[in-house]
Amino acid sequence: MDTVKQELGRHALLLGTIVAVLWLIEVVDWILWGVNLDGYGIRPRTLVGLRNLLFAPFLHYGFGHLVANTIPFLVLGWLVLLRGSREFWRVTLIALLVSGLAIWLLGSSRSIHLGISGVVFGYLGYLLTRGWVERSPSSLALAVLALLLYGSMLWGLVLWQPGISWLGHTFGFLGGGLAAYGLRNQT
Repeated sequence: MDTVKQELGRHALLLGTIVAVLWLIEVVDWILWGVNLDGYGIRPRTLVGLRNLLFAPFLHYGFGHLVANTIPFLVLGWLVLLRGSREFWRVTLIALLVSGLAIWLLGSSRSIHLGISGVVFGYLGYLLTRGWVERSPSSLALAVLALLLYGSMLWGLVLWQPGISWLGHTFGFLGGGLAAYGLRNQT
C-alpha cells in the first residue's frame, strides 16, 4: 500500500508541477502588461514560429483558456501517467511535436497558436487508441473511462470555432494515436 501511495504522490508532484508552471507563466503574462508572452506562440511557416513550438503549450490566451485546459490535462494526464512516467513523457512529447509541426505547416500565416490543448487531445487520442490496439482489460478500462469523462472533446475535432486551433486539437489527437501505436510493444 505504501508503494501505491508513493507512486500517486509522484504522479501528483509531476502533474502539479506542470500545472503550477502553466499558471505561474499566465500570472507573469498578466502582471507584465507591457510584455505579451502570447507572441511566443507558434507562428506558421516562420523560423521564430518553429522555435516557439516548445514554448507555445505553456502559454494561454488568458485565465479562461488556461482553466479550460487545466482539468482535462490533470485527469487525462494522470490516466496516461498510470502507464508510467516514461510513457507519459513520450506521449507528451509526441503529441506536442505532431500538433505543433502540423500547426506550423498548415496554420494560417497570420495566426498565433498557443496552449496545451494539443497535448490534452494527444492524451485522449493515446488512451482511446491504446485501448483499441492493446485490448487488455486495463487499457480498455482506461479508454472507456477517458471516453466517458472527455468523449465530448471529440467535438473539438470537427466543430471549428474562431480563435480555437482545430489543427492543434486534431493533430494532437492523431499524435496521441501515433504514440499508442509506436509505444505498444515497449511497455
